[in-house]
Amino acid sequence: MVTSRGVFRRKPVEQIATEHEGELARTLGLWQLTAIGVGGIIGAGIFALAGAVANETAGPAVLVSFLIAGVASAAAALSYAEFAGMIPKAGSAYTYGYAVLGEIVGWFIGWDLLLEYTAIVAVVAIGISGYFGFLVQELGFGLPAWMLGAPGTGEGRVVDLFAVLLCLLIAFLLNLGIRAAARFETFVVGLKVAVVLLVIVVGFFHINTANYHPFFPYGIGGAITGAATVFFAVFGYDAMSTAAEESRDAQRHMPKAIIYSLIIAMVLYVLATLVLTGMQNYREIDPESGFSSAFVSVGLSGLASVIAVGAIIGILTVMFTFMLGVTRVWFSMSRDGLLPQWFAKLHPVRRVPSRVTWIVGVASAVIAGFLPIQEAAELTNIGILLAFVVVCLAVIVLRYRRPGLRRQFRTPGMPVVPAVGVLFSIWLITFLDPVTWLRFAAWFVLGLVIYFAYSRRHSALEQPPAGPGER
Repeated sequence: MVTSRGVFRRKPVEQIATEHEGELARTLGLWQLTAIGVGGIIGAGIFALAGAVANETAGPAVLVSFLIAGVASAAAALSYAEFAGMIPKAGSAYTYGYAVLGEIVGWFIGWDLLLEYTAIVAVVAIGISGYFGFLVQELGFGLPAWMLGAPGTGEGRVVDLFAVLLCLLIAFLLNLGIRAAARFETFVVGLKVAVVLLVIVVGFFHINTANYHPFFPYGIGGAITGAATVFFAVFGYDAMSTAAEESRDAQRHMPKAIIYSLIIAMVLYVLATLVLTGMQNYREIDPESGFSSAFVSVGLSGLASVIAVGAIIGILTVMFTFMLGVTRVWFSMSRDGLLPQWFAKLHPVRRVPSRVTWIVGVASAVIAGFLPIQEAAELTNIGILLAFVVVCLAVIVLRYRRPGLRRQFRTPGMPVVPAVGVLFSIWLITFLDPVTWLRFAAWFVLGLVIYFAYSRRHSALEQPPAGPGER
């Protein structure tokens, strides 16, 4: 049953929510989902990008950058929570857009997420590599330059081998099965939160308030530009929502997990950025390993090494969450016929999409090996912001089109809250570098060609069964 036969055809929400039952293993509980969300949100934003944005873009106003990004993200998170309670399926924004706004919209959001999530995995791998390099230097190990390279700058580097190996490691872990992978994620998220709390508590006693002046050294525009750059650090719940089909009770647990993970992450982000810019003048913060260098500057080099180890371990969870996300979006698009069904093949025992997981692992490894962190980070943001626009618009449309549809969670302040998410996301898009737009445009055109050459004809909705359309 579909609503039309054109590119805007869509399946009823009820049909999406009940079809394909039992394909992915349902093993995740509320706190495992929350851990995946926290694991995706807290990581590169603190350990890799906070220092870079403070040093180069916003100064102490990096705090404002995170708050701006957090407001936009919260408005969208509430929209995601409403959808997650209605459609407990893999695919996230792709599936929601497909259900409400039509196949062509769902296709482009899914196509964008394939690039964005893969690039995020690479960004995080580069960030971890930077901390690994710092740790190696602090401990006096003499690893060759060709192995460590110059993460984040691209200078004197042929390939960032450490980042490449990390991407392949996460692909391996995900292929072990969602139960084993989620246990690993939950344990490491606990370690990561403990490290962040250690940073906040110890760093608080070494804050020099003079470092907060000037608060806006790059102007208000610098803080806003910084928000566009760090935005990807506050939307891990988006990738987490792709695990809905692997939750034991997704309709009840997913909305709660989305909201809990964002609240936990934003509190820690605000406190951590205050500590970072208070401990060290923004001009002296190391863009690659900000917190470690800040603790060295106050004579706590031993703790700096502990933080570097915690960062290396903890940021692995971000890679886990987003690689999980991209593989589930890819799996959903293939299952719907928009990409070859070959990609939707699950491992017969572990019930995970092994083929796409290894493909994503290799693709992210290539990006991590050859791109500096700032370029890779900017590559991630435009598609995610557009996904937020689509989800926020879709929740408004569906609320008025199907007001009586059963919802486990209802976005408050309708339609103001999702409209804020739309406006903030569009606003942040305007601050992205023109090169980011060019990359996105090229990816968009490629997606357009693939859709009309393959996806439209092979869609599972191309010859739908007869039945009344959705009203």
